Amino acid sequence: MRSPRVNAWLARHSWPQRLRQELILAPLEPILHPSPKRLWWLGLSFLSGNALFAWIWSAWLPQPYESLPLRAIASVLGYSLMTHRVNHDPRSRLAQSVFGLVFWLELPVFFSWMYLCNGSNTAWLATMSAMVLIYYHVTDWRLATLGTITGGLLAWLLFQRFGPTVALLPESQRTVHAVVLAFAWSVALVLSLSSANLRREQFANALATMGIMAHELRTPLSTAALIGDAIQLEVQRQPDNPRALQLDKLALRLHTLVRNMNHQIDTQIANAKLLQLPRHTEQLSAAKLVTDVVAAYPYQSSRQRECVQVLIHADFVFRSSVSQFSQVLDNLIKNALHSLMAADSQYAYGALRIEVGLHNKRGRIVVADEGMGIEASMLPKIFKPFFSSNHGVGHGLGLAFCQQVVHSAGGNIHAKSKYAVGAIFTIELPVAG
Repeated sequence: MRSPRVNAWLARHSWPQRLRQELILAPLEPILHPSPKRLWWLGLSFLSGNALFAWIWSAWLPQPYESLPLRAIASVLGYSLMTHRVNHDPRSRLAQSVFGLVFWLELPVFFSWMYLCNGSNTAWLATMSAMVLIYYHVTDWRLATLGTITGGLLAWLLFQRFGPTVALLPESQRTVHAVVLAFAWSVALVLSLSSANLRREQFANALATMGIMAHELRTPLSTAALIGDAIQLEVQRQPDNPRALQLDKLALRLHTLVRNMNHQIDTQIANAKLLQLPRHTEQLSAAKLVTDVVAAYPYQSSRQRECVQVLIHADFVFRSSVSQFSQVLDNLIKNALHSLMAADSQYAYGALRIEVGLHNKRGRIVVADEGMGIEASMLPKIFKPFFSSNHGVGHGLGLAFCQQVVHSAGGNIHAKSKYAVGAIFTIELPVAG
């Protein structure tokens, strides 16, 4: 019989569990290492590369088949990745959709078509091998595998229907080509899987380090909370003490400070999970979510609490994670209160307004404040990771986190602002059926 230790090890390392982790649980990364510059350079490589190889394969090293119209289309597809609308936010659904479509058409579909039309010669066998390696290094291995299969199948069907008449690859060479392509594919798959595991391991280590730091920070905070409890207990024992009222206020401020610091620690850890957001399908009531978050927020004073106005024009239900979307609203409320504080606001009622309603059959949550606002030059950058408009105050992940959560719920978020007037953040979400 196997020992309990062996059984435990097998349970942890069983193939079904590992396959489930890799295929289903691991976050999908449509664009590996996403950044505007990376998309721009990849687009430029397609734009210039197609023009270059059109000349190489037609003039310098002529191939049996070369199509200038197809090269022109491929160049235009590459140019789409260079446009600001696509590459300014690589994590947006538009950027990921365009990226996936362009690379699918450019690599497995176009390269397989050219491979078949050129009689599967050695030049295109090498090109196909390079294509596989490239594809697995720009997108998630699951998407690359699906794309390679579907793209190759589509190219074969198009070749059967519209392709030129070419000599079939000799039987003796088919096995050679299959072995070479299988080797390229297996190497690409192994490298892609190891890279994905390495990225997840590095992220897990970073979160573990943050957890340790958070624990160390919470220890003195717990001590401060105990001191606040001791002060309040002393006040209760000596209610006639002339300084009792002042001591009670001091204890309350100490507890508020501890609560705020714990909240900031939770916010930092949640925002750090920016790149690892799983997709959730919980059905959430927008009105209840907003009401609960506003009620639970750790305001620094009663005046801050009283300045928040919640307007429920119409409730709606959407799909997301209650913890993640609560963090989104927390981030927006925190930013709005900081903006009001920077503007020396008197925290008048409605200075921070949160509205819930419907617009064009989509749910809408609006967070508007009358604070300092955001300079026009900064507006295009505020959703980028590590960009902060607070001149060094903050980590620059809050709004990037918000955007990622909203996108994962199938929605979008945008901001309007005038400096020294205020800012309006609008979240639009699909209504759950």
